[in-house]
Amino acid sequence: MPKSAAESGAGTSGDDAKTVTVVGVAGLAKTSVDEVPVVSASVPSRRRRVPFAHAVRLPPRQAAASAARATRAWARRPSGRLTLPGLFLLALVAATAAAGALLVPATIRAPRTVAEDSSAGPTAAARPGMPSGPVPTDGLPSGGLPSGFPSGGLPSGFPSGGLPTGQPTIGPGTGVRPSDALAGWAQQVGAKVGIPAVAMQAYGYAELMLNQTNRSCALSWTTLAAIGQVESGHGSANGARLGQDGKALPKIIGLPLDGNGGRMRIIDTDRGVLDGDLTLDRAIGPMQFIPTTWQEIGADADNDGVKDPHDLDDAALAAGNYLCKGGRNLSIPTDWWNAILSYNDVRRYAQDVYDTANRYGRASRP
Repeated sequence: MPKSAAESGAGTSGDDAKTVTVVGVAGLAKTSVDEVPVVSASVPSRRRRVPFAHAVRLPPRQAAASAARATRAWARRPSGRLTLPGLFLLALVAATAAAGALLVPATIRAPRTVAEDSSAGPTAAARPGMPSGPVPTDGLPSGGLPSGFPSGGLPSGFPSGGLPTGQPTIGPGTGVRPSDALAGWAQQVGAKVGIPAVAMQAYGYAELMLNQTNRSCALSWTTLAAIGQVESGHGSANGARLGQDGKALPKIIGLPLDGNGGRMRIIDTDRGVLDGDLTLDRAIGPMQFIPTTWQEIGADADNDGVKDPHDLDDAALAAGNYLCKGGRNLSIPTDWWNAILSYNDVRRYAQDVYDTANRYGRASRP
């Protein structure tokens, strides 16, 4: 075995001469280090101790016990009594900050569902699963604006300045809906796509309002109509009928949100004012809003002074406002899908809405 530089410089004397190695870093690997004489031609013999070699080889339990004893002794000193609580608080703050960095963004990004999946709508039973393939990202549904209304916005004086010349005054108690201005368009297009004219007026008016107040959203009536169909059959679920004033009677109330059958569990938040249930919340109206969401996003589209989730005019505009939240541009596929999944976070539901909206868009073309 080749000798080290220390070995090659050591002197030898006779056949019984011994090679002496100075204990260095390699000596740490030995289980014990004895005092050994160092032989040198010019340096007299002396004993050298390696005090740290034995400490490194302490058994784990003994080393841990020694460290614990040293820590306890330090903690009893004035410096330890002041420093140790500070270190503990610092560790606690760091752990809290790390947990917040992980949990808060996940909570913010989590979708907030507007409508309960097990709604009262006629297609609720057909939405328990997920589609087998990926969500499509091809062309988005669009049905175009009502005839006579330019794509750049509403005509002068509508709706902020009232209806076009010749229309009756609108206001609480008059019985006139602003969306009545779209009656001719709604009758024509509704016949093509199979949607009642009253519902078509609500969807078309919501699109026009959003084009005026949130043009960058680019929401089409076809998307709102598809949600209305999937959620309640345009206000016809549970034997309800949509009146000429846009209100669905009897009121459409979903199943209790009790955590069963794939439904969320939501304890009553409105004291039964909107859904008539003092124990649990229920989805309400033609667009099946959860009470807490309606309280946040509810709208008065028919200008009667009441935000009514059972009135399709109000509900359609509120749904449009919700879909457009967060600066979404629904002409972008990713934004469109995110908007629908924020309304109801079920992939099959979003697929149903897409297919229905696409069918309406195609059927409404000249």
